[in-house]
Amino acid sequence: MNHYNPDSFPFPESIGHFLGKAAVLKDRVLDTQLAALEISAAQFRVLVYIGLERANTPADLCRELAVDSGSMTRMLDRLERKGLLLRAPCADDRRCVRLALSEAGQSIYQQSPQLGAAAMNELARGLDAQELQSLISLLRKLLLAHEVPAAAAEHC
Repeated sequence: MNHYNPDSFPFPESIGHFLGKAAVLKDRVLDTQLAALEISAAQFRVLVYIGLERANTPADLCRELAVDSGSMTRMLDRLERKGLLLRAPCADDRRCVRLALSEAGQSIYQQSPQLGAAAMNELARGLDAQELQSLISLLRKLLLAHEVPAAAAEHC
């Protein structure tokens, strides 16, 4: 089903525009929640994905978070310098690096439910409970229509 016409495509009123603006807002709200920990929303996502055991190599993180390898290397360098991340050579393949949370990284990961809930409550403050569930259902439906597994969609 086509919802848009190329002759009158409304860039500022398109789903892409609103999803992009919402993603920027989400990160800004999360950055505010994380300021005291001196980490960014992007760094937080890396720590959470490692903590959830959804990724334990830089390549896994690149795939999961849709980040190029150069950017990921720089992010991992920053997290390692902050003492939040540990890198170790893979026993099977010396070209591969395994990632793990340090004790300090584990501490932040353990706070992730509280930090995430606070940020998402702030983000959704203009919606009532039914509107929020409708939005989540619609976004899940959109992701599944593009073959993004529901489990992956739940942690984005």
